[in-house]
Amino acid sequence: MNTTVAPPRSAAIPFAVPASRWDDQVAATLSPPELLLYRSNLLGSDLTVTNFGGGNTSAKLPGVDPLTGETVEVLWVKGSGGDIGSMKLDGFATLYQDKLLALAAHYEGPEDDDKMVGYLPHCTFNLNGRAASIDTPLHSLLPFAHVDHVHPDAIIALAASSGGEAATQAIWGDRIGWLPWKRPGYTLGVMLRDYVAANPQVEGVMLAGHGIICWADDAKACYEHTVRLIADAAGYLNDKLAAGPSFGGEVHGALSPEMRAAAAADLMPRLRGLMTGARRKVGHFSDDAEALEFTNSAQFERLAALGTSCPDHFLRTKIAPLTLDPARLADDAYLAQKIDDYRAMYEAYYERCKRPNSPAMRDPNPIVVLVPGIGRMTFAADKTTARLAGEFYGNAINVMRGAEAIGDYIALDEQEAFDIEYWLLEEAKLQRMPAPKPLVGRIALVTGGAGGIGAATAARLMADGACVMLADRDAGSVGEVESGFAKQFGKDVVKSVVCDVTDEAQVAAAVAATAREFGGLDVIVANAGIASSAPIEETTIELWNRNYDVLAQGYFLTARAAWPLLKGMAAQGGTSVVFIGSKNGVAAATNASAYASAKAAANHLARCLALEGAPHGIRVNVVNPDAVIRGSRIWDGDWRKERASAHGIDSGKELEEHYRQRSMLKRDVLPSDIAEAVYFFAGDQSAKSTGNMLNVDAGNAQAFTR
Repeated sequence: MNTTVAPPRSAAIPFAVPASRWDDQVAATLSPPELLLYRSNLLGSDLTVTNFGGGNTSAKLPGVDPLTGETVEVLWVKGSGGDIGSMKLDGFATLYQDKLLALAAHYEGPEDDDKMVGYLPHCTFNLNGRAASIDTPLHSLLPFAHVDHVHPDAIIALAASSGGEAATQAIWGDRIGWLPWKRPGYTLGVMLRDYVAANPQVEGVMLAGHGIICWADDAKACYEHTVRLIADAAGYLNDKLAAGPSFGGEVHGALSPEMRAAAAADLMPRLRGLMTGARRKVGHFSDDAEALEFTNSAQFERLAALGTSCPDHFLRTKIAPLTLDPARLADDAYLAQKIDDYRAMYEAYYERCKRPNSPAMRDPNPIVVLVPGIGRMTFAADKTTARLAGEFYGNAINVMRGAEAIGDYIALDEQEAFDIEYWLLEEAKLQRMPAPKPLVGRIALVTGGAGGIGAATAARLMADGACVMLADRDAGSVGEVESGFAKQFGKDVVKSVVCDVTDEAQVAAAVAATAREFGGLDVIVANAGIASSAPIEETTIELWNRNYDVLAQGYFLTARAAWPLLKGMAAQGGTSVVFIGSKNGVAAATNASAYASAKAAANHLARCLALEGAPHGIRVNVVNPDAVIRGSRIWDGDWRKERASAHGIDSGKELEEHYRQRSMLKRDVLPSDIAEAVYFFAGDQSAKSTGNMLNVDAGNAQAFTR
């Protein structure tokens, strides 16, 4: 293992400089609304132009009024909560432009911002159900056909620096204006409208702390104008950054990649176990260049304490990150105190800033955790939110780097930050969100994850919101299963690792990979298995040992490696271990002494672990399948022929019919049936069940538990 410390950086990380990706041949085939979508997708899919979900675009286009048949001007603007990089046409709100302009009669001053939002639905064109964004007035009150408002790092660096206004003048002269900070809303739209009217030469306006807004007469010109402005800002900042390292230079050395990964795998579950609350957290780890440059720097603690600037960043990262001393990470008491201190800080912030009508305080746990030498960890209610929080803090680091290169970084004022975080409109949006699925926040490791039962189990858990690490010794198969699940459930919630459960080091590595990828572990499904059939006289020592290595020792190694992580979640409702056993573990089988006795050993191991785990909230249960033939890799091999031979029948359809008729219910048992039983033991519906065995065998009197 490489344990060296990386050499310090000698230069700052430069800003990426975007270039136009407009394709005239593609654009020529598109309608005006489709051109707006094309422009939006080009902007949003380029992270040098804007971050995920950030920015909004618009076009004022002719439309036929469905009531009068007259042609009217319609504002197409990105709807609330959308992402311009991935949205479709139905992601745009459409509103009568004349009605939007008429709203000015209802506006009496800045105190009316929230009231004005309530009028937007009355301007809806053609019954479009997409809610209009809070930034809609920025587009409707400008007299231009095409408007872009984006938040790229290079632009926010100017907007969040004490030297930003001077830099704007130096880069663009009087072509780009400057407005001081104002929270998004109708008042900002009015300020922008009036500024542009008073300065007709401007081609765009920098909004302090917020981004840039610019315009043009057609879609292509608007897109290329936006990209050119960002490139100008990035080039200017890169010239300033070329002088040397950022943030006062490095004072901490980065650990080697292997050591950073190991440290994250150890630290994240311990932090997660301390973040008690209504729901469990899922974590995300990054040791990218930005995170290491920032956390290892001389100015790290000072700048981290200031928090973020752009509202897009702040809403996803909280008022400030939690920072940890890398020399004290092994001290559990230190970590517990740091989490407690952060919660107390957040509660004090809430009490200082709350309004009479503020919503109740939300989760006070940190979202972003920064550790010199290691990197950035983020925790949220689900994996995608945790990943995006990390990416947004990466954007914030870029902003701080650029802002400090031309002046002093300026974070959001504390009261302004609170008023955005606890904005009643934001609260209403949160209240409209659907209830989370039952297993959101749960993290599972499924061994034998590429097989029929393993894959079905993983799918069942992910269908109700869990994150799953698939572990399997077959690299090709498990990678293929992961790829399919990523398309079905999203790439954030499923990962895979190659693991032979008979190899102690590989099992430990699989558990560590789960902890590093998702932040911890809540559910173990010990499913990796083999099957063999032979009379006792033909059962070799190698065959006997192979069964016990996989079916007994493999389950033992998996449970033992996961045990510390499972114990750490005791305060959050406990955890679950599910062994995939077999009917043969409780009912004797002809010519299967090695297999059946190994399964029996695993079943008894589960009962022992149920005793040992109960004080720590660890439940241990067994699911006993029988004759799961379809979709099973075990039955694709010699086991099928061997069991058919033991019963004196053909190994084809006759074998399936034999097992179906042998069952009391005369039904096939499928991988999905086993998955439902595992799901029961994995979730809260079995919170008071441990040490149990559940047979899923269509009925077999021999296997009745006694």
